[in-house]
Amino acid sequence: MAPGAAPVAAPGAAIEAPEGVRVMTLNASGVQIYACEFDAQHRLQWVFKQPRAVLYDDSGREVLRHGAGPSWQAGDGSRIVGQVRAQQPSATPGSIPQLLLLTHGTDAAGLLAGVRYVQRIHTVGGTAPAAPCASEHQSGSVPYLAQYVFYR
Repeated sequence: MAPGAAPVAAPGAAIEAPEGVRVMTLNASGVQIYACEFDAQHRLQWVFKQPRAVLYDDSGREVLRHGAGPSWQAGDGSRIVGQVRAQQPSATPGSIPQLLLLTHGTDAAGLLAGVRYVQRIHTVGGTAPAAPCASEHQSGSVPYLAQYVFYR
């Protein structure tokens, strides 16, 4: 490790679900979407807007869609929305952080009914575009991979 570099914790240290039973672990492939907006000093910068990803099981079957909110939706209509509770750096440099999210769902029965926590781990990519943005509301999307672990 380089002098002064902070150690990167293994997934789970700061983002461990406080309670619950692991329901499923899915692999995500998608993009993180950014928009070019003015900051407080009136400089253009990339601002995160939303994810867009498909989550697959180990056999490659699509299980969930991931989008704004952040939210996850199953084909059976069940849906949850998350709120970040903790984060830690990814083990892969230049990647979005790993997260623990507390969720609330619609009252629909289905695959996501009763899910209380989601972990986003093993993240690769997804940080703001490397090229500076040039015009307000310009859109940029960056590919990312991750695993999502769902707990009841």
